[in-house]
Amino acid sequence: MPYVRTQSPRSAHRYADAPDTDAAFRRIAALPDGPERSALRQDVVCAWMPMAVRLARRFRHRGESFEDLQQVAQLGLVKAVSRFDPGLGTAFPSFAIPTILGEVKRHFRDELWIVHVPRRVQELRGQVRSADRELSASPGGSAPAVHEIAAHTGLTEADVLLGQGALESFTAQSLDALPGRSTDGHPLTDTLGRMEPGFDLVIDREALRPLLRALPERERQILYMRFFCEMTQARIGLQLGISQMYVSRLITRTCGRLHDQVTADPRVPRSPA
Repeated sequence: MPYVRTQSPRSAHRYADAPDTDAAFRRIAALPDGPERSALRQDVVCAWMPMAVRLARRFRHRGESFEDLQQVAQLGLVKAVSRFDPGLGTAFPSFAIPTILGEVKRHFRDELWIVHVPRRVQELRGQVRSADRELSASPGGSAPAVHEIAAHTGLTEADVLLGQGALESFTAQSLDALPGRSTDGHPLTDTLGRMEPGFDLVIDREALRPLLRALPERERQILYMRFFCEMTQARIGLQLGISQMYVSRLITRTCGRLHDQVTADPRVPRSPA
């Protein structure tokens, strides 16, 4: 069904994408649910689609693809057409525009944040960003300080800092990206810390310390001579007056028992093999 893009007698339209669908809405309200009502509602949605696209275009520079923005705005239009009641005497654009914009803003709020940020912090972010733009645009304006933003918005300095902290939470930068605009720098992955291999040694030593203290004197002495003094088994046996075979069996049996005790203790962190 074609619709004439004209001005309604009830309200003046600012844009050329505002068709006259008053009669169609009255007919939709009078029809029962069924194929005819659904088809007429679909025609009205198609007639107002250019308005949804125009509203989506307002957000095209905020990091979301324009195609996705159009889909979200069109979904808001479908909801507006479905909920609109012509009997209330309100012009459709007055009802549809807030509905569509609300759908797009909800999409940004709920779907696109890389880091989950509470709604209150998102609102603080918007206030801080707006105040920063307004203060920076004033004659001789520079980047405003926290206390200036707080005075301008009526927020506390703590809230301003909270909002500023959320400014960079909407999108994330690839770890393979080069910081700044330099092409000669190193990717962000090169700045990340790595696990210190000495940590595992510290954990193992602290886990063994009380177990070693609990060993019989002879076993503790042999382990000390072998692993701390780096003496051979033959030399240990010669110094203690025992055979090398006995030293070997004692070291093997003691180390196995210590291993079992450490691995059986759930409080001891496991080092990667």
